[in-house]
This record gives sequence, structure tokens and C-alpha cells, in this order.
Amino acid sequence: MKKFFTSCLSLLLVATVMVGCSTQAPKPADNAGGADGGKKRFAIIFKNTGNPYGEKQMEGFKIAIEELGGEAILKAPDQPTAEAQIQMIEELISQKVDAIAVVGNDPDALQPALKKAMDAGIKVLSLDSAVNAQSRMVHINQADPERIGRVQIQAVSEMIGGKGEIAVLSATSQATNQNTWIEWMKKELEDPKYKDIKLVKVAYGDDLRDKSVSETEALLKSYPDLKAIIAPTTVGIAAAGKVLTDKGLKGKIQLTGLGLPSEMAEYIESGVCPWMYLWNPVDVGYLSGFAADALVKGTITGKAGEKFKAGRLGDKEIIQDGDGTQIMLGDPFKFDSGNIAEWKKVY
Repeated sequence: MKKFFTSCLSLLLVATVMVGCSTQAPKPADNAGGADGGKKRFAIIFKNTGNPYGEKQMEGFKIAIEELGGEAILKAPDQPTAEAQIQMIEELISQKVDAIAVVGNDPDALQPALKKAMDAGIKVLSLDSAVNAQSRMVHINQADPERIGRVQIQAVSEMIGGKGEIAVLSATSQATNQNTWIEWMKKELEDPKYKDIKLVKVAYGDDLRDKSVSETEALLKSYPDLKAIIAPTTVGIAAAGKVLTDKGLKGKIQLTGLGLPSEMAEYIESGVCPWMYLWNPVDVGYLSGFAADALVKGTITGKAGEKFKAGRLGDKEIIQDGDGTQIMLGDPFKFDSGNIAEWKKVY
């Protein structure tokens, strides 16, 4: 009996050792949304809350990520500051997300935080408002910045008959997309055919409705001969449209820029804003989601010449953009009285 017990115990010990040898040690956790095979996590940080354009952009990002089987994390600070975005980036680094897409409130201030994210293996891209080339792998651009800037001067010139004072109501003074468009506006104005048009002021409403309203009112007070306002910001153009409507200035001061059809329909239909431009912010976010996924999968690295499939938007190619690279969504689209009724139902 004792020998039988001893034999059983020996067999049990051998079996235990064999099981122990065949069991692999757990793999170290990596940066992908959980080493347990969970969903990849993709974060987007917009400029600030309460911005309809930003909400649509984040919606498009979420749609793309969910189509790809990932988890979308949507974030935006209360105020459009770099400091607030830096805090969110730090939080996302600690959460070990797979990718961060950011609409920069400042082109340079985010660099230390974004480089820290990339050093941690997180794929970083910017969209809409770019961060500098050292802070990201690629940038998603809504349309050709030159075309956006020049077309708004061409539009306003037609509206005022090529003569008079004009002003620009921008977002924040640090917004790279706004500043690039304004530089192209100024270059377009250098053409001799605009010799009778004078840009008197570039005002900043910080993409906040109340401030944009007060800045518009200040322009009207400071420049009584003002003939037109260009607002290359969805918040600003809607605020200016309301001010011009409330003050009965339809036809006296023209308005154009970049706006959401749903917000600008009443002003286009009334004639306060004869026409304006934009792209689909849902598509900007959607393209960013597919680009983020391609970066995480290694399909692209951010180098010029690389191509990837962007869902319903088709094939996209990365092109050179100064020291960095970018992916273009498409050309700006004109919204006027002939098509606004259709588009205001879309976004």
C-alpha cells in the first residue's frame, strides 16, 4: 500500500512539472488597447467643446473607427487652449491608447507632449489645424490652403464690386489653418486687380460665439465704411450673420467665409451671406480615422508617396507638406441659395 501511494505521488509530481514546463509565460503588455486582444483605441482631441463643426468632425472619426472595429475616444477641452490639450494628451499616454489625432490649438506648444506620446509607441496625427511636423506623423488637410484663401478674396471682390474696405474675423491667433488661409488671402490681394480693396483688420473671436459677436460689433463700430467681412471659421461666420441680420445690414455689408450649411442656411436664404464655402467636417474626421488605423497597422508610416484605402472616400495618397506630410480631403465647396436647402439637412 505504501509503495502504491509513493508511486502515485511520483506520477503526480511528474505531471505537475510537465504542465508547468508547457505553460508559456504571459506576454508583456504592449501599447495596443489591451494585450488581451481587446479593441484598438483611437483618440481624437478637438479644439474645444460646444463647437458644431468639431462635433461633426468627431462624429466622422467615430464612424470610421467603429467601421474598422476599434474604440473611439472623443475629447475636447472647455476652452481652446494648448494647455488644456496637453493635459488630455498626458492622460491618453497614461491610458496607452493606440493613436491620437489632434486638432491643434497651437502649432508648437503641443510638441513635447506629442513627442512623448510617439516615444511611447502611440501613433500621432493632426487634422484640420496642424501641429508642426516634428509633433506628428502626418496631417489631414480639409482642402488646398491656397485655394481656400484665394477663393474667399475672389468671392468678396465679386460681392462688393472690387472696391471697398474688408475685414477678416478669424478663430484664434494661433490657429495654423486660419493663419495659413489668411496669408493666402493677403497674397491674392497683391494682384493689381484688387487695388481698390483694403484689408483693414484681422479680428479674432477665438471660436467662441459671444466673443465672435462682440468682435463683429467692434469691426462695425471701428470701420463705418466697411463693405464686407470674411469669416473663415464656422463659429465666426454664424456670429457675424446674426449681427448683420439684427442690425439690418443686409446688402450694406457683405459676408462670406467658411460655415456649416445648417447654421448658415437662414443667412444665405435671406441674402445676408450671398454664398460661402466649406467641406464636409464629417469626412475630415472619417479620413483621419482611417489614416490613424493605417498608421497603427503599419500600412503607412507618414512618408510622402504612401497610399491607403480610406473607406467610402476611396484611395488616398500622402503628399509632402513643407517639412512634414499631409493627406488632402478635397476642394472647398460653394454653398449658395441654389443648393443650401439640400445641404442644410446634411450637416
